[in-house]
Amino acid sequence: MCLAIPGRVVEVFDDDNQLARVDVAGVRRTVNIALLEDRDAGSGALEGQWVLIHVGFALARIDEQEALATLELLNQMGAEYEQELQELRASAQG
Repeated sequence: MCLAIPGRVVEVFDDDNQLARVDVAGVRRTVNIALLEDRDAGSGALEGQWVLIHVGFALARIDEQEALATLELLNQMGAEYEQELQELRASAQG
């Protein structure tokens, strides 16, 4: 199962390649932010913002309330969400 998971942007560290570090359930990942419509508003504008992530791309900004509600639903899903997090952790190490 492939899920879009909320994460909070920690920093935009590569403007040229449009890459940011995002915290997803305690795991920091490098995510491409090129698909975000307002990415040109300045790299600092994204820091602290919630985004929906799928296969290494930030698909859209979401507000904190939506992010937390989605995380709660994912936690309730149990095994599928845990598997997704394990795969995320494994890919972060490799």
